[in-house]
Amino acid sequence: MVLIHHTRAWLERLLEVFTVFLLLALTFIVLAAVAFRTLGSSLAWYDEVASIGLAWLSFYGANLAAIKRAHMGFPGLVSSAPAPLRAALFVLSEIIVIGFFVVIAYYGYHVLEILAWDHLVSLPSVSLTITQSVIPISAVLFILCELLSLPSAWQKMRTGIDSEQEAIEEAIRLAEEDLKESRT
Repeated sequence: MVLIHHTRAWLERLLEVFTVFLLLALTFIVLAAVAFRTLGSSLAWYDEVASIGLAWLSFYGANLAAIKRAHMGFPGLVSSAPAPLRAALFVLSEIIVIGFFVVIAYYGYHVLEILAWDHLVSLPSVSLTITQSVIPISAVLFILCELLSLPSAWQKMRTGIDSEQEAIEEAIRLAEEDLKESRT
C-alpha cells in the first residue's frame, strides 16, 4: 500500500511538472507567433505545432485529472446508492473506463504504425509518430492513474464519501481561511 501511495505521488508530481511545461511551452509559442506576425514575419510551423501542443496538454492534463480523481463522473449518485449497489456501480464504472482506455491504447498504437511514414507538413523532419504518440502513451498512463488512485477511491466509496461534496467543502474552508487572513 505504501508503494502504491509513493508511486501515485511520484506520478502525480511528474504529470504536474509535465503539464505545466506543456502549458508554458504553448504560451511561449503563441506569444512568439504573435510577435513575429506583428513584425510582419509569420512562423510557418506555428499552426501545426500549436494545435499539437494543445492536444498534448489536453491528453496529459486528463491523466493528471485521472490520478486526482477529478474527471467528470457521478459521485453523488454513487455515494447515495445503497452499499451493495454502490460497490457494483463503482466496479462497473472502473471496468468501463479502463476497458475504454485499453481500446484507445491498442488502436492508438496501431495508428502509429500507419503514420510511420508521414511527417509534419511545416516541419518535415518531425514524424507523425512522435506527435501522435500522445494517444497510446496517455491511454496507458490513464489506466495507470486509475489503478493507482483506485484504493483511495474504493475506500471513499465504501464509506459513502461524495468526492464532489468533499471538494466543495475544502474550497469553502480555504475561502473562509483566505477571508479571515484578509481581515487581519
